[in-house]
Amino acid sequence: MELMEIIKGRRSIRGFREENIPKENLLKILEAGIWAPSGSNIQPWEFVLITDKKTIEKIKLISPGLFGNPAALIVVCINKERSKKAGKLGETMALMDVSMAAQNMMLMAYSLGIGSCPIASFNKTGIRELLDIPEYVEPVLIVSLGYPEFWPKPPKRRPLKEVVHVEEYGRHFE
Repeated sequence: MELMEIIKGRRSIRGFREENIPKENLLKILEAGIWAPSGSNIQPWEFVLITDKKTIEKIKLISPGLFGNPAALIVVCINKERSKKAGKLGETMALMDVSMAAQNMMLMAYSLGIGSCPIASFNKTGIRELLDIPEYVEPVLIVSLGYPEFWPKPPKRRPLKEVVHVEEYGRHFE
């Protein structure tokens, strides 16, 4: 697939077929995450991969934003000890870094025919306890993964001429 086709094709998937994801595909998805850009190359990310159905069910109980029955979850976390290396900007940069890592993983998943959905609505304390995540590591996002029941159509996007300003704000892209 061409990159723009992958970018335009990725959708948030909330309905999954009962089908496991091969380990080699999970590894490709995770590797895509570690190749995301990172401010000062700090790489503040930590990923917790969950494929155990019982653990996924427990996570669903404390994650109101998690729908369907995904084959796997990736809990995307910020290692706060690593992010401190960036000084005052550490927290903001770390959040941007892990967001780009999550996007890389979701794009790789789509290129492999695997659906994904980023989930921010979950109980961080509950996730931390359930997965034995240390205090210096903060879970910030869950990415659900699985083979979709169907691929939804893309929503309309605002046109470039509306969102791009050239040289100064208010001079729109023609």
